[in-house]
Parts: sequence; structure tokens; C-alpha cells
Amino acid sequence: MPTSSPVDVPDAEAEPTTAHATLHEQMPTRELLRMLRVPSVNGPDLPESGLWRAYIELQKRGEAGVGETFIEALRALHRRRGFARADIAVDDPQPDEHRLAADPYLGELWKSYKRCVCANRHGPAGQLLRELEKQIR
Repeated sequence: MPTSSPVDVPDAEAEPTTAHATLHEQMPTRELLRMLRVPSVNGPDLPESGLWRAYIELQKRGEAGVGETFIEALRALHRRRGFARADIAVDDPQPDEHRLAADPYLGELWKSYKRCVCANRHGPAGQLLRELEKQIR
């Protein structure tokens, strides 16, 4: 009887490993802070994802005040998205990046926030942004 080889199934709790995660881990702190202060909205992917990864990496490095900077950047993007002519991408390149957060509740809030942003539901996204702010500050 032929035997089949076991299939490696990734652990659901494992941290996502992507080129984006590696990229942010290798970036200097100064560049990550610049990403938070001046978010780029020109790419084809959700700009909030870049902010989230920069925030997580800076938090791991123990940078002071990074939570407030992250929230301010999210608020600015949220305001821009509220304008009818804002041409900001809504494609989510990393749907599992919420798992990067050490706090599971914060991760779930982030996941919900991104879903609302991608669906152009600005009202609920604003409510989730306020809850994110409470958790981060």
C-alpha cells in the first residue's frame, strides 16, 4: 500500500512571516518613525498595514510615544478616507497581520478596523479607532 507523506500544516497561532515583516524588522528606528509621521498613500495596498507593522516593530524596540504617533497617523488617514475624492487603496495585503500584536484584544480590534476600512464603512471604523486609541494609550 502506498504511504503518503505527512503534510505540514502551519500553526494558526504562529506569527506571520512575510517579506513585509522582515522589511520592517530590518529598517532603522528613524525610518519607521518617519513612516508613522508621514504615511505613504501612493501604493496599491492598504496604507494602514504599513503603519501597523511600523507600530508593532517600534513597540518591540521599546520606543516611547509610539502609540500616540500611530493613533495620530491613523486619524489622519481616516479623515482623508472620509473625503469623497480620496484615492487611497483598500486592498488588504496581509489579512493575518493582527496576530503580530502581543495583546489579542488589540489584534482583534485591528482586524475589525481594517475590515471596516476595506469596506468603506467609515462610521464603524471611527468607533473602532476610538477603541484602539483607548487600548494603545
